[in-house]
Amino acid sequence: MDRRAFLHSAAALPWLRVAAGPLAGLGTAAVAVAAAPADSRYRRLLVLVELKGGNDGLNTLVPFADPAYYALRPKIAIARGEAVQLSDRAGLHPALAPLAPLWKDGRLAVLQGVGYPEPNLSHFRSIEIWDTASRSEDYLQDGWLTRAFAAAPVPGAFAADGVVVGTNDLGPLAGGRTRALAIADTEQFLRRARLAQTAAATPNRALAHILKVESDIVQAASHLDAKVELATAFPRNAFGNAVKTAARIAANPSGVAVVRVTLNGFDTHANQVATQARLLAELADGLVALRAALVEIGKWDDALVLTYAEFGRRPKENQSGGTDHGTASVHFALGGRVAGGLYGAAPDLTRLSADGNPAYALDFRAVYATVLERWWGVDSRDALGGRFAPVPYLAAA
Repeated sequence: MDRRAFLHSAAALPWLRVAAGPLAGLGTAAVAVAAAPADSRYRRLLVLVELKGGNDGLNTLVPFADPAYYALRPKIAIARGEAVQLSDRAGLHPALAPLAPLWKDGRLAVLQGVGYPEPNLSHFRSIEIWDTASRSEDYLQDGWLTRAFAAAPVPGAFAADGVVVGTNDLGPLAGGRTRALAIADTEQFLRRARLAQTAAATPNRALAHILKVESDIVQAASHLDAKVELATAFPRNAFGNAVKTAARIAANPSGVAVVRVTLNGFDTHANQVATQARLLAELADGLVALRAALVEIGKWDDALVLTYAEFGRRPKENQSGGTDHGTASVHFALGGRVAGGLYGAAPDLTRLSADGNPAYALDFRAVYATVLERWWGVDSRDALGGRFAPVPYLAAA
């Protein structure tokens, strides 16, 4: 039974997906339990939070001093008095109020107008562009983190290069030979791991091989969980479970470079006001809980949390009380080493494109360059296909 056949079999396991890299072959490094090297650049953890569907940036960071905003959104705009004021011109959606203390502490960066040239408004193609850090016209197979780790490898003693929680889509960790695991349901995975058979349980050699490799993957993944009892209270919803899993992975001594979690539901073509308020409240509560857990395990200063999505929404509301696919949007960076503040530029709502979208202010690859160069201290050009100036929401590594 070769690796391709095994991966085909493993794909049928609902709680697990494994990248076609060294973890699938399961050398001894994949199941190491020793503490991560203290001098490794990757002791600094990256937590990616995907806002799947395309979050509306204008109602996330409300430009309450701009009359064009209210003219474009007579029904769904956030009133000036409801926004959590960050400056004399803009404030957060009221559902994001739990993030206000992070802003006051200077540990929340708000990245305005994040996008890219010649934007694509298809969910599938645009997230592919974000995951691969490609140009609009280029189609790449490997994720941007996969290429980064190929150029500057994560230590083999780490439990994994990266872990994706809550979905089987590896996103920026796809392709190449990245040691990545996607765990749709961590608790279910660990429960079923205890029932895994060994290769000796069957006389069929092909089946025995599958069971042996599955058992080894289970063993490797089990080391991702530090089995700590966190005092932090997490929200009782899917996103709360995801960030709790991320915190438990962060606590493991073997080391992981990146964890990605996803919050679904931002494709708000209709009835956006209630839907986005609920989702942003889940986001804020989850991020606050994640911050508390990272402080609890002593990792807050060595963790960077970064949100992203495939695109934003159009400035003009539609007839269904929602917004259609747009371009540039607002994202957040938070962590103990983040230099808080507003970065990029607010959209000029009086100068929209022919399809009704504003120009972008920050190329998303510059946001990634900041992670690679200022967080991990690695050259970003191989991963990003060129040079992009980092955004100063982080000091130099």
